[in-house]
Formats: sequence, structure tokens, C-alpha cells
Amino acid sequence: MSNILTAFGFDSRHCFIAGHWGPAASGETLAAENPSTGETMGEVARGGAADIDRAVESARGALKGAWGRMTATERGRVLTRIGQLVLEHTDRLAELEARDVGKPLTQARADAIALARYMEFYGGAADKVHGETIPFNDGYTVYTLREPHGVTGHIVPWNYPMQIIGRSVGAALAMGNAAVLKPAEEASLTALVFTEIARQAGLPEGALNTVPGLGEEAGAALSGHGGVNHVSFTGSVQVGSLIQAAAARNVVPVTLELGGKSPQVVFEDADIEKALPFLVRAGVQNAGQTCSASSRLLIQRGLYDRLLEKLAESYGALKVGPAISDLNVGPLISARQKEIVGGFLDLADRDGLQVAARGEIVSDAPAGGHYVAPTLLAGLAPDHKLAQEEIFGPVQVVLPFEDEDEAVAIANGTDYGLVAGVWSKDGDRQMRMARKLHCGQVFLNNYGAAGGAELPFGGVGKSGHGREKGFEALYGFSALKTVAAHHG
Repeated sequence: MSNILTAFGFDSRHCFIAGHWGPAASGETLAAENPSTGETMGEVARGGAADIDRAVESARGALKGAWGRMTATERGRVLTRIGQLVLEHTDRLAELEARDVGKPLTQARADAIALARYMEFYGGAADKVHGETIPFNDGYTVYTLREPHGVTGHIVPWNYPMQIIGRSVGAALAMGNAAVLKPAEEASLTALVFTEIARQAGLPEGALNTVPGLGEEAGAALSGHGGVNHVSFTGSVQVGSLIQAAAARNVVPVTLELGGKSPQVVFEDADIEKALPFLVRAGVQNAGQTCSASSRLLIQRGLYDRLLEKLAESYGALKVGPAISDLNVGPLISARQKEIVGGFLDLADRDGLQVAARGEIVSDAPAGGHYVAPTLLAGLAPDHKLAQEEIFGPVQVVLPFEDEDEAVAIANGTDYGLVAGVWSKDGDRQMRMARKLHCGQVFLNNYGAAGGAELPFGGVGKSGHGREKGFEALYGFSALKTVAAHHG
């Protein structure tokens, strides 16, 4: 790990503020753990309120300086250069993310490529956010402008650091905001490398400031800071509620993406050979630590037994091991997360749920790693805790349904509403289901659409509000101004 960071020429124990790397005001650091082994592999700064103050002040200065004077076209060129540098360092970023987060190398590499794609997309979009003219009374010309909020705060989670930085920070910078980034304490390393890449690509001083640290210290200071004009957060409902409350005291808008209990609904006429890889992969990718994970599989009665058997075969073949081994599934992020997932599995045992299949933890997996075998559960009611709450581990539950109405009732029967998938050859049914499902994204005969920087993403209910990705993110990171000119 140290060799990877050395190649970028900065100290991972530092914050990045006002264009320079330096230690946190406290001088304290946090351990960076490798989830595959449980061992410490480095340190990051333990930033706090004083560092956040400096970072916000730096961002304010950038808005008055070179960054604020830059045209949208010039901003786009800088973001595009960042994307190009990310691509050049894909292998290093992938290895670092695998070691820091625990995801298999193939998945980590896909995240690095996605980060580059976000920079490319927002680089190209920066000068294409247009206002409009509005027909009005005689003697008036009325038009709208989209302007940056100012300083934006970005609190990103540990499960997809690179992707979420790309879709959040990338969009904010494209609109001309100056950003303060607080990466998750469990996985800060690729955020730090991205920051150095942005510096090398020519991002002006103060446009991006990065302060690692604990959520209750640096994160709380950022979300409640009076100098921040917009806050973006991805994480748990509990923490999201705290962040929204803190921002509300300053009457600051917030984008929240808070996870889900996303269903895939499989009808009897589905192409199950096509569906099967999506059904499995969407539940165990990144060890199930994915906000849009398909943790509920709803299968129509006439297909239930046959598809459950095929699912069990696929699950039984899954291999779990160190991220660097690039197997199907890696470890969970921490011992704490392993304990949480283990609690859900203990409940499944106590309630006598059917374990339809389990994957295998390989024999040479390090004893200190945070491994949980992927588990497929059946024989539970739609209102059971495991069918209602976000587990954030490699656990999927299978639920039968009779008809379309029952499928909709079960699918919409949680507090969440992030993503849903529908598998059916009936085009009319696809359209009906897409309208009836209460969520932010619906995938028909696919799931995830390979990410898609262009596709707006976000939820309803306890999955949050606001949208990331695509042009909708640019609108969210801007304020609309109406100009009414009276000229007689």
C-alpha cells in the first residue's frame, strides 16, 4: 500500500486544504485497516472542526479567485484532464481500493473506470447547462440562469468512495461550486489519491479541499458549518437524519442517498437464464454493501421452486476471500459490520428460516478478515425483519407472489424506495410495473444498467431525496435565478 501512495508523492496522514497537503490541526491520525486481513496498512489524518473551518475558508477564497473566474468551458477541460489522469492510474487505484474497502479487484477496477467516466461526463456537460426564456407580458423579456450554490460539502461513504466522489464532487465542480470533501474514516485512501490527481490536473487552489476524519467530528462540523451552502451525503438513514437537521439550522439544501431494500420482481414469463446472473450479482456485489443491492427477490408462484433451485446452485458456487484474490465476494468493511450482519443471520436461525444456499469462504482466507458467506434465505413473510431492514451484507431473501397486484404490494411494502427490477416479456406489464413501483429507478429485464453516469439516481421515502448523476445532479448543485427585464 505504501508503494502505491508513494507513487503519487503525498503523505496519506495529511489533509488537503488551500492547495497544500498538511497534518490535521490536532496532529492526530486514524488507522487504515485492510478488511481482508484485519491488519493496519497505514494512517490517515484525523481532521476536526478547525480543519473544516480552514477548508471552508479556502473554498470561499477559490470562488473569489481563479476558480470563480473560470468559464464553464475551462472548468470542463480541467475535469476532463482529471478523468484522463484517473484512467492512467486505473490499476493503482483499483489495487488501493481493493485493499482499503475489501472489494475484489475486478469490482475495484470498474469503480476506477467509473470515476474517470464521471469526470469525462461532467467535463463535457459543464458548458451545456442552459437557462430558458419564458413568454411573459408585453414589454418584458424573462429568462432564467443556473448559478452555483457556492461552497458544497460532500460526505461520502466507505462502500464506493471513487464512484460517489465522481458523481457528487464531479457534478458540483462542473457547476462552479468549490467543494469540501469528507471521506469515510473506514476508507479514505482513494479519496486522497483522487485529490492529488485533481491537483496535478490543474484544478485551481481551493476548488477542492479534502479533510479525512471521524463522522462525529469532521463530518458533523461540515454538515453544520455556516459557510457551507449545500450538503451531499450518502449513508445510513440515522446519520442522514442528523446531517439534514444540522444543515437545516443554516437553511441549507441537502441531497441524501440513504440506501434501500430493493426488490427484483420475476414473473413466470421471464427469461430466467438471462435474469439469473443479475439476480445473484446484484445481491452480493461488494459483499452486499451496496445501497442499491437487490436484497429481495420476488418470484411468481409458478416459477418459484424452479428458480429457487437455480439460485441455490449459483449461490453454492460463490467463493469468498481476500480482495486481492479477485474472487466472487470479498470481506465486509469492518468487524463491526460483520457483527451487524451476523446478528441478522442469527435471527434467521432463531426464526427457523430456510437457508436455501450458502457460498464458501476459501480455506486460505486470513483469520483476521471480516468474511461472511453469502446466504440465500427463504420461508419468511414479507413483513419479517430480514425482508424489511437493510442488512448491508451478502444476504438475499426470496419471497413468492401470486399476481401483479401482490408483487406491487410486497415490493412497495418497506420504508425504502431506491431501485427495483422487473423481469417479464410482457411489454404492457413492464410499463404498468414501472409506474406502480415506488422508487427512484426501475430496471426492466436488467438491473443496474452498468451504472451509467448519465442516469439520474436517488430515492424516495427513507431512501432519501434529491438526485445524483446525469444532468439532474447539475441542477441540484445549482440555484435557479429568474431575471425579468422590463423594456417597454
